[in-house]
Amino acid sequence: MNTKLGRRWASALVMVLILLVGACSSSDNDIAAESRFDAVSGQGAAPATTVPSPPGDAGGGEGEFADAGNTLGSGGAEVVVLKNQGRDIIFNADLTVAVTDVAAAGLEATRTIESLGGFLFGQQTTGAPDPTSVLTFKILPEDFQEALARLGSIGEVRTQSVTADDVTERVVDLQSRIATAAASVTRLKGFLDAATDIDAIAELENQLLQRETDLETMRGELRTLQDRVDLATIVLRLTEALSQPDLQLAVSGYPGHDDGLSCPSDDGVIRIDEGEAATVCFEIVNAGDTPLAGFVLEDAVLGVELGDLIPVYGDPAEVLEPGQSLVLAYEMVVARNLRTRTRVSAEPVDQDGNRLEGREIASTVAMSIESIDPGGLPGFRDGLTASWNALLAVGGLLVLLGAAILPFIWIIPLVWLVWLWQRRRDRTRAEGGPPPIDPGDDAAAGAQPE
Repeated sequence: MNTKLGRRWASALVMVLILLVGACSSSDNDIAAESRFDAVSGQGAAPATTVPSPPGDAGGGEGEFADAGNTLGSGGAEVVVLKNQGRDIIFNADLTVAVTDVAAAGLEATRTIESLGGFLFGQQTTGAPDPTSVLTFKILPEDFQEALARLGSIGEVRTQSVTADDVTERVVDLQSRIATAAASVTRLKGFLDAATDIDAIAELENQLLQRETDLETMRGELRTLQDRVDLATIVLRLTEALSQPDLQLAVSGYPGHDDGLSCPSDDGVIRIDEGEAATVCFEIVNAGDTPLAGFVLEDAVLGVELGDLIPVYGDPAEVLEPGQSLVLAYEMVVARNLRTRTRVSAEPVDQDGNRLEGREIASTVAMSIESIDPGGLPGFRDGLTASWNALLAVGGLLVLLGAAILPFIWIIPLVWLVWLWQRRRDRTRAEGGPPPIDPGDDAAAGAQPE
């Protein structure tokens, strides 16, 4: 009896201790919340935990990252980088740089970062025909600005993005929660060592496991944040400067011949009397970042090639630089309605005129040429065309009539059979013989008594 009573007192004591642990945790959380508020607002007493400063901070204003209004890299945008004021700040940058040689530029960028004390964290490279390389660097925050400037000078900066994320409050919050959770784990371990009841031990072990799991999760999150604060991240994308060839073709026209001096025309559709002169204009524009050469133009409808055209502006035998255009003209006499289909192709080349292997661009454009009947007496060709059209119309009418009669075609043999039977009956009567037996008559005869 005394043993049972002792166990009950022990269970009650353990439950009281568990309640006290919960109360202490609640009190610690309140104190931690007040400490965080004081740390952020600057009011009240200093928090028990210290906020780590980014590397290079000596507490006397040294370690400032950059002044406002600095230009990052060649052609980069002006970015205001926050100064180190005892805050936990995560710096990230993402920039795209166009270079002539991706592989060589990647080696140069890596050496540049290593000379500043940083290192290559990751790399992903693709080869021809569109060579690119994505490099991820880690570097100290105080060298962040200098690293961006040097990486931008490797080539031409196409895009650039810089961000600074202040995580001071998150760091302080995690540190306070970790301190509270660690104290709670320590107390629970003490209660577990003193417990003797099986149910109380099981309850304490479950709570201890949960508290330890939460504690390790918060510690991992804090380590991740501190790693990102301690080392800035720069993602560099290297692309070939001559990597985006583009070709645009416009086809237009106008009545008359003037050696293409009125090209290019704004009229996308030519409406002209049959037998009159017309000029078709071809305008080729290099809309990419790569020089173009080796032009080929053909139109199977017009039956023309590049050699049949009149150069109006530019020379198709020369290299067409980015932004430049080439205008060509073709003089013809309109004989009928046409729907042209012009295709032009070119080969991208480098600055020395050497062809870039594996590259070719093309464009295809269509245009309508409407031949208008000028009026007057019709000729032989007009009469032949009209007769053919009439024949087609009659044929179409006959086909339509046949389709309408087809569902009733069974009536014709039925009518023929009835006519044949009637004729035979009349002939039999005329000769004096018995009339042909009608099925209806047989049925009537069968109904009479013998």
